[in-house]
Amino acid sequence: MTKKSVLRLIVLVIHGMCAPNLAQVCRLLGQPALPLLSEERNINIGAIFSLHKSALLKSHNFTSKPKQTTCGGLNLREFKFVQTLIFAIEEINNSSLLPGVSLGYKIYDSCGSVAQAIFSGMALMNGYEETLSDTSCSTPPAVHAIVGESNSSPTIGLASVVGPFSLPLISHFATCSCLSNRKRYRTFFRTIPSDYYQSRALAQLVKHFGWTWVGTVRSRSDYGNNGIATFEEAAKQEGICIEYSEAVFKTDPEVQFLKTIEVIKKATTKVVVAFMAFGDFVLLLKVMAQQNITGIQWIGSESWITSRNLAETKEYRFLSGAVGFAIANAKPVGLREFLMNVHPDKELNNELLKEFWETVFLCSFSNNSSGGCTGLEKLAEIQNEYTDFTELRIENKVYTAVYAVAHSLHNVLKDFKSFIISSKKQLPTPQKMLEYLKDVNFTVNTNENIFFDASGDPVARYDLVNWQPTKDGSLQFKLVGIYDSSLPSEQRLQINQESMLWAGNSGKLPVSVCSESCPPGTRKAVQKGRPICCYDCIPCAEGEISNYTDSSDCFPCGLEYWSNESKDRCVIKVIEFLSYTEIMGVVLCIFSFIGVLLTANVSFLFYFHKETPIVRANNSELSFLLLFSLTLCFLCSITFIGRPTEWSCMLRHTAFGITFVLCVSCVLGKTIVVLMAFRATLPGSNVMKWFGPLQQRLSVVSLTLIQVIICVLWLTMSPPFPFLNLSYYREKIILECNLGSAFGFWAVLGYTGLLSTLCFVLAFFARKLPDNFNEAKFITFSMLIFCAVWLTFIPAYVSAPGKYTVAVQVFAILASSFGLLFCIFAPKCYIILLKPEKNTKKQMMGKS
Repeated sequence: MTKKSVLRLIVLVIHGMCAPNLAQVCRLLGQPALPLLSEERNINIGAIFSLHKSALLKSHNFTSKPKQTTCGGLNLREFKFVQTLIFAIEEINNSSLLPGVSLGYKIYDSCGSVAQAIFSGMALMNGYEETLSDTSCSTPPAVHAIVGESNSSPTIGLASVVGPFSLPLISHFATCSCLSNRKRYRTFFRTIPSDYYQSRALAQLVKHFGWTWVGTVRSRSDYGNNGIATFEEAAKQEGICIEYSEAVFKTDPEVQFLKTIEVIKKATTKVVVAFMAFGDFVLLLKVMAQQNITGIQWIGSESWITSRNLAETKEYRFLSGAVGFAIANAKPVGLREFLMNVHPDKELNNELLKEFWETVFLCSFSNNSSGGCTGLEKLAEIQNEYTDFTELRIENKVYTAVYAVAHSLHNVLKDFKSFIISSKKQLPTPQKMLEYLKDVNFTVNTNENIFFDASGDPVARYDLVNWQPTKDGSLQFKLVGIYDSSLPSEQRLQINQESMLWAGNSGKLPVSVCSESCPPGTRKAVQKGRPICCYDCIPCAEGEISNYTDSSDCFPCGLEYWSNESKDRCVIKVIEFLSYTEIMGVVLCIFSFIGVLLTANVSFLFYFHKETPIVRANNSELSFLLLFSLTLCFLCSITFIGRPTEWSCMLRHTAFGITFVLCVSCVLGKTIVVLMAFRATLPGSNVMKWFGPLQQRLSVVSLTLIQVIICVLWLTMSPPFPFLNLSYYREKIILECNLGSAFGFWAVLGYTGLLSTLCFVLAFFARKLPDNFNEAKFITFSMLIFCAVWLTFIPAYVSAPGKYTVAVQVFAILASSFGLLFCIFAPKCYIILLKPEKNTKKQMMGKS
């Protein structure tokens, strides 16, 4: 006999007694372990669930065959698991996944007992015939895989028994990380993630919220100890410090719970990671409710974070805001309808369905009185654990476990096309199933991709749930994120933080740090004698940066860069210029447009009154040309505003020089006309024929042409260009127009000043000439203002830094333009509009 056959025979001996003859016939001494539900077909799947809450233990006198173990208290959650398994098998049989093959099932009840779970596992390996022979040791097990159990302890026992026989065991709810030990449990798989991943996900979650100073409370058991040990290891890697770590167990005296609560109350951190079994956590909560402790931000493990029992208990409302990871809540299509269609009339011989019906509706089929079950009851009218379809997290794991077996079988049959259904000898063996189960990879109709790693674990996918209050005062589980270990490390945790509530139903994220995180722009200086999470934040020096949170050092910027205001990155120095968007630029633009508008209005007024004496006096043609040049002066000021470019730099200075010379030339022409007019009144004077309209036009053109020639030479030889000036400030760059040739600029400005001075002198001499309307007076005032503005401009222009240089020049242009406009044309507009009786030739000539 082979080694495996010997092991099998040992198991058979446990069931019964083998006769010492050659046939090695064994007869079961006790009652055969019959499945609670079964439907045998070509290939069968075994399943073990804790359908009843407890086994009714009986004492045996060992004088007669022990009767089959009876169990009490139907577990609705486990019954839901059973129906999900049946649903998955029927769905597979009705699909094309296994053509020509039908799956059957044998479902056992472990009654929450480790011993009963192992006993059921043996029955699934050996079958339940009363007489077994030597050939039973060489035949394959009665099932090709086992789905179960829901709890870790029975699963550990099962995995230890079925492992040596290469029988695959797939659990849907056993999370103990110890089951990932491939040397001890080499045939074990599970569709639920290991606690190893959950602990690391919790550490990443705590880090995400910026909590670096937390406390931990755990169950004093393998679940709590292993879970917190992994969490603390991951937390250390994430830079998280543990202020305290407390452990309790449900059998501890109340004083131990009070001690733990006292530690929580005195701690500086208000964030507590509770990696506790449900039973242990409930006892801790009862004591906390008595102590009226609130304001704690709870971080929970999957064992209690989706417990409706806790959420619906009013005394535990201080758990509002709790956050933790739960198994992903996928809902297989059609499962809800299948579960709601369960009815004992559909399977008359199914005693389990009758028991379920009696448990749900609190009636009895054996009682024909008013308390009897009629079969007319409706599950849709009942609210309990079975009819709650908001949470189908574990049911989905049962569903995927069945599909994992089916897809493995599909791959086996695909590789061995010579498989003949009628020949039992050619059925795929559990060993072959085990081999293919390791490499299975498929997607179920919930869009989950299922495969197992080298330890038999699936990809860790969790829902992040947040406890939030409902209108009736209870708490609900709101999905606020996910965790997927198959994604890159920086993408595994995804959180919708905006929809979260925190402790005390606050919308503000709690802060839990020994020291506030040092923001970018500062560096950490660890406080002497304290944990690494306790430190002071020192700001970086000017020109140095730290570009990530909790930086240990500051780094200097390059020569062409400067630290930004927060000192978290090096940036090209701020480029400053007079912009249209800043207040100064907007104000100057507004005044420029006001000047254009006023000039246009004066032009229209003069045009409509062009035949009146006051307009015709002193050459109306020059007046209109002067108004046109003033419009250009107002508009050229806009070219000084905005980002300097190669074209704008050349345009602004040349436009300024030419338009102002045109303007001053017109004023000079008008001044000469006034002087010549009075010279012409002298007896024998013929001076006006030398300065008539043609000569006036030629003088304006000639004087302006000189400025044009100067500007052309300037632009040809050394034109202005945009220049980044680094000399004014260390932290910013002034973008300005470099004059190119300073001589060209001062030549333009000097020529304009020369004409202005000449105009002022002539107007000054003509100010006392006799006339009711002596325009020379107003020209004198206008040129006085013009010259004063530009004389004060020079020192201001030289001393003003950066964009203020441009602002000074724009101000000078606007001020001098407004001075000319108001001093020369305001008196005329006054007479035209308000004193029309003076707008006569007699008044102009001073004759009564």
